[in-house]
Amino acid sequence: MKTALISFLAANLIRGLRATVRLRFHGDERVREWERTETRFILAFWHRHLLLMPYAYQGKRISVLISQSRDGELIARTVARLGIDSSRGSSSRGGIAGMRSLLRKAAEGWDIAFTPDGPRGPLREVQPGVILAAAATGLPIQPVAIAASRAKLLRSWDRFLVPLPFSKVHIVYGEPLTVERRGDLGVATAELKRRLDGAAAAAEALAGSVVGSTQAKGEGDGDSGADSR
Repeated sequence: MKTALISFLAANLIRGLRATVRLRFHGDERVREWERTETRFILAFWHRHLLLMPYAYQGKRISVLISQSRDGELIARTVARLGIDSSRGSSSRGGIAGMRSLLRKAAEGWDIAFTPDGPRGPLREVQPGVILAAAATGLPIQPVAIAASRAKLLRSWDRFLVPLPFSKVHIVYGEPLTVERRGDLGVATAELKRRLDGAAAAAEALAGSVVGSTQAKGEGDGDSGADSR
């Protein structure tokens, strides 16, 4: 009962925050085409960018891998209220069950999503689940990152990003990554990290601030400048 109430309040707080910020999309032409044509893909983003990530996806149905922990239960119920399905499991708890659920949904025509460094880190280090899912399904991994012109960083392991009301929020889509079924998973892991970090650096540069001491400013590979209020 308590979790249900908190998730209700959290979802409405997220909706309220979304109503006050200005979203700006960069490099989203490819993913918007995939969504229009129902071409399936894997969305990947660092755990710190979770709060407004539901608005980075505009397709029909997506399922995200979420931990079986108590915190994971709250996140799953919250994103469900925002129209996002969850498959429960992670690198630390219930990983096999969660992966099976995601792969089944991918086979049924769903898009799927991962926070590659969740649920407990290490910060900005890619865990193997997303790479294995891409190799098994053949779906491309679409990296995406978020930064805001004004934001608060929580004192959590991931330095969770909370855009402030009335800020401009930049959502940057990086270069998709395809993983060969019998390819070098280590190379793919390193490359996904590079592309996620690159998208994050590009978003931060557009927002005019660097939100993590370990991240440097960088350039993105495309900018549509699409705007959404």
